[in-house]
Amino acid sequence: MSIAVLEAGPLTTVQDAGRAGYAARGFRTCGACDGYALRVANLLAGNGDAGLAVLEMTLRGGAFRFEEDAVFALAGAELQPLLDERPVPCFAPVFAPAGSTLRLAAARTGLRGYLAVFGGIDTPPVMGSRSTDLKCRLGGLEGRALRAGDILPVGADGAAARARWQSIKARGADRPLGDPAARAPARPWRFCAGQKTPLFRAVAGPQTRAFTPEGLRTFTETTYTLTPDCDRMACKLRGAVIGTVRGADIISDGIVAGSVQVSANGQPIVMLADHQTTGGYAKIATVIGADLPSLAQLRPGQALAFTFVTAAQAVAAARQQAARLEQIRERMR
Repeated sequence: MSIAVLEAGPLTTVQDAGRAGYAARGFRTCGACDGYALRVANLLAGNGDAGLAVLEMTLRGGAFRFEEDAVFALAGAELQPLLDERPVPCFAPVFAPAGSTLRLAAARTGLRGYLAVFGGIDTPPVMGSRSTDLKCRLGGLEGRALRAGDILPVGADGAAARARWQSIKARGADRPLGDPAARAPARPWRFCAGQKTPLFRAVAGPQTRAFTPEGLRTFTETTYTLTPDCDRMACKLRGAVIGTVRGADIISDGIVAGSVQVSANGQPIVMLADHQTTGGYAKIATVIGADLPSLAQLRPGQALAFTFVTAAQAVAAARQQAARLEQIRERMR
């Protein structure tokens, strides 16, 4: 089975759960920026492995023709999907007959939408992952963003897709997810002077001592705005300057998704999926894994705030998120 790309959208790439275990050799993890939406889409499409490769679309989707019968699901940003010009739901399994065309428009909410298909996108794996690394030009389809005319292999044929759809229908699992908490990970909000601002939880450090007490308070007591040059690598923020003791430069050390570096101008930068493996700016905190999917859905110009939590609280949030995914898995099993 295959999917033909008729229109690719501004940035559509093949992504999975990421390329783990190669950071010591300088290779980035990559993978879906919104790992929660990746897993939701895969589970709803009938994939037992929630980390199979999907299409990640930024701000606006494209148009795709299914060459054989297929089952697909959409999660993350809502891209106003039409299947053969008829509206179909997001956050639900959908059957696509052979030859049908899925068209996706601009995101009504969020920034990144995910298209999963039963069997997964079956491009050749590179170092154990199908994720596209745009900088190193590896993984995905020739290591690049998709363009019109591309053909994407799928890891299940039409007969298997029809059988999976019959199973989904028999279980009554073809209805959309009704619980908003299952569609997107929950995270707290900050209310101040009538303003509602998304609040991202972060564990302090590892270079906390590089910042003044006033700088630490600035990080958690003020509001920041996403700048226009945010991308898959990082969310660059603008706001109050975070004070340091002797500048932000350090000897380069390891970076993870969620690391909050403070650049020489005192502005925070939050690392996302395509982050570099090492960095030479001090890190004031690390956004917890349970909140990174929500961060990946914010658009430039949106405001956000931070609060410190403990490692135990971060683990508890991760377990809550895993429990929601398990509920979806049980529904589709």
